[in-house]
Amino acid sequence: MNRFNFKAFNLKTIVTSGVAAVVLLSTVAFAALNGNTAQSALAQTSVAAPVKTITVIGDGKVKIKPDIARANIGVEVLRPSVEEASAANKKLIESVIKTLVDAGIAKEDIQTSGFSVYAERFGQDGPLPDDKVNYRVSNNVQVTIRDLDKVGEVLDAAMKSGANNIYGIEFSLEDNTSAKSEARKDAVADAKAKAAELAELTGVKVGKVLSISEVIGGATPYLSNLQTTNAFGGGGSQPIQPGELEIGTQLQITYEIVE
Repeated sequence: MNRFNFKAFNLKTIVTSGVAAVVLLSTVAFAALNGNTAQSALAQTSVAAPVKTITVIGDGKVKIKPDIARANIGVEVLRPSVEEASAANKKLIESVIKTLVDAGIAKEDIQTSGFSVYAERFGQDGPLPDDKVNYRVSNNVQVTIRDLDKVGEVLDAAMKSGANNIYGIEFSLEDNTSAKSEARKDAVADAKAKAAELAELTGVKVGKVLSISEVIGGATPYLSNLQTTNAFGGGGSQPIQPGELEIGTQLQITYEIVE
């Protein structure tokens, strides 16, 4: 009888111990779970504040003298047949090109920029008879003139040799890399000054640069257009002035605001 009670006592003790172990494990697990939840909640509440910024557009401009000129020089003829018009135009444009080369223009600086042939059924007095058609042939070349002191002389010589269309005279830089770099430096300085002014007006300070990008832009060439459809008449060369170029660029810069 005593032996049976001893076994029962042991079994009860074992069961009780097991329950205690389960409770202990559950408590540990609950504490661990609560700890993870607390850490997760802490992580969610510690979000970094957004960075305050100032964004401005800086303008940079540099004035510089051009070193090349480009002009479109052309010949246009009107004849009663396409064969006559084409032949007359060919003779005149070849004469113009030879004159340009003789004036010191390199052959690689003479490039065809346009050629067209079309029929005209209207004359000076109105519609032409049904059996008559005039043909207009036009041939234009773009010429690069590297000696700016001779621009007027070259144009005069071209007109004397048969050119009756001259237009789109443009002065520019053959290489504007250096000028663009100077313009960017001015744009950065301009942006910095604008940001400092805005910061002072709003009671904050300008911090480090966060981003910078170049706004699409470029050089603004000095343009001088000369158009003529009449044969050359008069003495002296045409007064063509190269003036100055204005190379410009814009930069968008974002600065950090320091409280």
